[in-house]
Amino acid sequence: MLNALIWTTATGVFLTTVLPLTNSVRWWVRMWDFPRLHIAGVALALLLIALLAEVALKPVLVGGLVACLIYQITQIYPYLPFAACEVDFVKGTPKQSQITMLSANVLMENTRHDDLVHILDREDADILLLMETDAAWNDALADVLRRYDTVHRHITDDHYGMIFATRLPVQRVEWMYPSDDDTPALKAVLKGPDGTSFNFIGLHPRPPVPGNDTKARDQQIKRAAEMTSSSDRPTACMGDFNDVAWSWTTRRFKRYGGFLEPRVGRGMLSSFHTKYWFMRLPIDQLFVTGNVGLVSFDRLENFGSDHFPLKAVITVASESG
Repeated sequence: MLNALIWTTATGVFLTTVLPLTNSVRWWVRMWDFPRLHIAGVALALLLIALLAEVALKPVLVGGLVACLIYQITQIYPYLPFAACEVDFVKGTPKQSQITMLSANVLMENTRHDDLVHILDREDADILLLMETDAAWNDALADVLRRYDTVHRHITDDHYGMIFATRLPVQRVEWMYPSDDDTPALKAVLKGPDGTSFNFIGLHPRPPVPGNDTKARDQQIKRAAEMTSSSDRPTACMGDFNDVAWSWTTRRFKRYGGFLEPRVGRGMLSSFHTKYWFMRLPIDQLFVTGNVGLVSFDRLENFGSDHFPLKAVITVASESG
């Protein structure tokens, strides 16, 4: 009985490790990109049990579990707090040169509007990116949004609404549809406190869930990176990617766009799910190009959504061209 249980569970570990290597866009394949820490935990527990128990084909079992454990840890290692940082914090930056950005997936069904208003009032961000905004959220945030010089709204009741607001000078703001579905992305060209132009990109592609493969999500993330690769301007990208930081899609996004990731070396800073601490994953992202200085990067408190808000304070360097 124990032998069968161990081998059945181990087979699950083997399959969930190998399936994402196919780069399939099937949701039931790509979903296993997410719980790599959990798979590693199960692999370690099984390995310890297998070493102590009498199990059929023990060398094969132990070898397979060791291989899975090493692979999973390799994938998540950069997001452990003892890894080397990819983006160092800049110190001594004058307050007047700093730009505060805040992103939050509000959860369309969430009715704790006042709790988010309290956070937005306290943080007083220069740039807001709010996702899953329907008419009720738009109405509830009206007083906050009136304080911003520029507000662009995409209000829907399908969980893919988005509100962008900024008090910074705006050169251009546009909604884009970089994938084959109707999920919008946002690109803004803004001016920092010293007049330096920079890009802000906001993303919220669809997740890998039953009936929803990842082709459109992967396409949107890729095209956002390609927009950045042709720009000399400093760029910051935020949003609910519905994709974990260590997936091949996100790694490709970083490579194509020349992005750096503040999470690397600082821990996972998991943003979803607020209710289930044992299943939290880093799917709300922040990426910056090398000519963006990072002053701070934080996860804020729960306001009733299934996502925690993210806040970053940056500076932008002078344009190179």
